[in-house]
Amino acid sequence: MEPHPGHGAETRPSVAVVDTGPLLASGRDADVFEYGPGRVLRRYRRGGDTAHEADVMRHVAAHGFPVPTVVAAGGPDLVLERLDGPTAWHALRDGLVEPESVGAQLADLHRRLHAVPARTSPTPGRVVVHLDLHPDNVLLTTRGPVVVDWRNADDGSADVDVALSALILAQVALDTRHPLAPSVRPCLTAFLERTGQPPASALTAAAAFRAADPAVTPDERARIDRATDLVAGS
Repeated sequence: MEPHPGHGAETRPSVAVVDTGPLLASGRDADVFEYGPGRVLRRYRRGGDTAHEADVMRHVAAHGFPVPTVVAAGGPDLVLERLDGPTAWHALRDGLVEPESVGAQLADLHRRLHAVPARTSPTPGRVVVHLDLHPDNVLLTTRGPVVVDWRNADDGSADVDVALSALILAQVALDTRHPLAPSVRPCLTAFLERTGQPPASALTAAAAFRAADPAVTPDERARIDRATDLVAGS
């Protein structure tokens, strides 16, 4: 991706973290720690600047999109509202939700997000995009679904954002070792029924973005072409 405009120019409260509470969760890029009552600290292991991510989250929150409240941001650290509830992946794994409902919910979150105007440009066709919106980044809280992990978010094309989510689902569906693979196919179908088939150009751009993502494993990268074909043929 291109460098985010305004990186390093954050004037909101910053973080000066010395001690953290217990580790609550670990993802591909970040660890989440308990950080006082009702708060968590999200820390990126490879460093970086969370100012842009915090700005995007505040922008979409101001337009009514469900995200954790940002308390502070600085360097690789984000202090966020602590949320209750499982991820949509975990709820699907535990039989708490149906695959079709997860796909429908994911499509609805895209629709709502792409109604949020771009932060930096009034150019037609540019909206806020998440670029990593999949069921493991959706928490099913008592107030409804809340989207987390906004590191890739920016202004961009809604079609590419949809294509990326479809591609991620397809990669899981093709992974015979993944315990959720059988459930993800109907999830993908329900998602695409509601979003519509992404244009070929958007799917090509999404595949290139996915291939360049350093968080994607070699095994996942090897499935990108087959996943692209699966989405295109759905």
